[in-house]
Amino acid sequence: MSKGGARIRSGPAPTSTERSHKAQADGWITLPADGRDGPLPAFPLDMATPREIQLWERLWETPQATMWEQLHQEFEVASYVRLLVRAESPRSSAIVWGQVKQFAESLGLSVSGMQRNRWTIAAVDADDESGTPQVNAQVTSLADRLKAARGG
Repeated sequence: MSKGGARIRSGPAPTSTERSHKAQADGWITLPADGRDGPLPAFPLDMATPREIQLWERLWETPQATMWEQLHQEFEVASYVRLLVRAESPRSSAIVWGQVKQFAESLGLSVSGMQRNRWTIAAVDADDESGTPQVNAQVTSLADRLKAARGG
């Protein structure tokens, strides 16, 4: 009988500090927290709907989009967008939603997809340019977590 080995989802989740140190040592890629800059790629599929364009624009602002651009995954992202719009229809099936979930994972849009791709998002240490404080410290006590969730 074979024995199990290390699995992506086994054990406790690493803290952000552990993740950043491990990322540097294990070949993880740190994505910019503020997302991708640059012009929007053209939607590569025919006859895009307004909803598809809306999702397309939003997805290309994410941190993951920096990697899609490097890997030339415009077609894959467009296919995900088209499938997601189809899944949003009232008559969509569980099969379509399953395909959406698989696409999201392969594009790094889920936690497990980020882990599988060995991507992490950079921590923001100080106030961002808009003056909104960013929470990046690990909050350990329940009282501190509730306080952080309330915004102060």
